[in-house]
Amino acid sequence: MGTIAELNIPADEFALGPTFRELSDLEVEIERLVAHDHGRVMPFAWLTADDPDALEETLSTDETVEEYELISRVDGDQLYRMEWVDSIEMVIHILLEEEGTILHARGKYDGWHVRVLFPDRDSLSRTYDFADDHGLRFDVVRIYELDDERKGRFGLSDEQQETLAAATKLGYYDVPRGITQAELAEKLGVSHQALSERLRRAQKTLNENTVIIGDAEGDEPNLETE
Repeated sequence: MGTIAELNIPADEFALGPTFRELSDLEVEIERLVAHDHGRVMPFAWLTADDPDALEETLSTDETVEEYELISRVDGDQLYRMEWVDSIEMVIHILLEEEGTILHARGKYDGWHVRVLFPDRDSLSRTYDFADDHGLRFDVVRIYELDDERKGRFGLSDEQQETLAAATKLGYYDVPRGITQAELAEKLGVSHQALSERLRRAQKTLNENTVIIGDAEGDEPNLETE
C-alpha cells in the first residue's frame, strides 16, 4: 500500500539554500522533478522574486545549481529548467533508492514543504534512517495511506472523497450548476445540512493539502489587488 508523507526540510538539506539566504522573498514551486543519476536532480521550477535580475545573479553563484535556463515568464513568475548537484542526498535517496515520487514541493527561505509518495511505510522508515545516518534533517508533518482504490488522497476520508467525486460528476461545481445541493443530498441519501457540512469540511481539507500546503501556520493571506 502506498504511503504519502508530508515533510518539512531545511533549505540547506534540499537545494537553493544560498539563493534563499540572499533573497528572503523568493518562493519556489516544483513543476516536475526527476533524478538524472546519483549525482544530480533535474527540476522544472517556478521561481517568484521581487527582483528578477537579482534572482538571475544569485542563481549564477549558487553552488547547488549546476545549470539553469529560463523557459518562460508568466505574471511575474519565472519557469526554470535546472540541474541540482549539491545538498540533494535525501532527494536522490527518495527518488532512486526508495522509488518514491515527489508529488509536490514548495520552498521558501525557512525551508521546503514536500509531499512524497512512498511505495510503502518501510520506504519512509528507511529514508528516515538514511537521513539520520548522514546527518540530514527533516520533520514528518503528516502520514496517510493509499488503499488499492486510491482513496484517502490529500487527507480526505472515504466519505469526503466519495462526496466530492459525486458532486463533481453530477455537475454541482459546473457553471451553471447541473444539480442543486438539495438534489445532490437526495441522491446521496443524506440531509441537506449534513451534505453542506460534509462538503465544507472536505473542501477545507482539500485546500489545506493542495492549495495552501506548506504555508506557515498563522500566515495571513495576501489579498492585495493591482
